[in-house]
Amino acid sequence: MNKVYREATASLAELLRDDMTIMSGGFGLCGIPEALIDAVQASGVRGLTVISNNAGVDGTGLGKLLATRQIRKMISSYVGENKLFAEQYLSGDLELEFCPQGTLAERIRAGGAGIPAFFTKTGVGTIIAKGKETAVFSGQTHILERALLADLALVHAYKGDHEGNLVFRKTARNFNPVMATAAHTTIAEVEHLVNLGDIDPDAIHTPGIYVSRIVEIPNPVKHIEQRTVRPAILTEGAYA
Repeated sequence: MNKVYREATASLAELLRDDMTIMSGGFGLCGIPEALIDAVQASGVRGLTVISNNAGVDGTGLGKLLATRQIRKMISSYVGENKLFAEQYLSGDLELEFCPQGTLAERIRAGGAGIPAFFTKTGVGTIIAKGKETAVFSGQTHILERALLADLALVHAYKGDHEGNLVFRKTARNFNPVMATAAHTTIAEVEHLVNLGDIDPDAIHTPGIYVSRIVEIPNPVKHIEQRTVRPAILTEGAYA
C-alpha cells in the first residue's frame, strides 16, 4: 500500500466532507499542519468540528478556516490570540467547547487508547463541570470527561518514512502524536521524507500503523506567534 502523496490536496482527496470532525495538531503556530489546513480551505467543505489546542491566529493556520467560515464548532483549550475567533463566538456564529489543556490532551489520548471516559479533578466547581457526571474518590469530587475521536487527524512531523513512521522535533511534537492515534484516518505532512529503515526504531514517536497517508512539505514556514525583541545596543549605554 502506497501511503505517499505528491501534494497536500491529493492526500485529502475523497476524505473531506461537510460536517466532519477534524483534529489538527500544533500549539499556537508551532507544529501546525499548515499545508493540509490550506488544502482543507481550498476544498470548500463546511460545518466542520475542529479539535485543536487553539485556532491559530488571524490569517494563519486554522484562522484561515475561520475567515472562510468553514468551522462550525471548535473544541479547544486556548483562544486568546485570534480576534476573529472571539468575534464569531460572541456573535453566536461559532460554537465553542472549552476544555482545560491537560484534560484536552487526555481526552484525545483516551480516544486513541480506546478508553471511553475518565474522571478528573480539573474543572470541579467551575463552568467546565456544568452538566457533567461527578463522583467522589478519596473524599474529593471528580468530573467525568469523555474521550475525543475524529474522522480525520492532520499532523505535522519533522521526519517520516514511506510507511508513515513519524519523528517530531522538540516543541513541535505537542498534540501531534496523540491526535495521530485518535482518528479514523491520519494524514501527516513531513519536512523530510526518508526511506524505510532510515529511522532508528527507538527514535520513532508515532508508528506507521496509525498513519494512512503522508506528504512531504520541505522547508515549511516557521511562524513566530508573538515576536518580542530588545532594542539593538550600539554602544555601551546607548540604544538604537
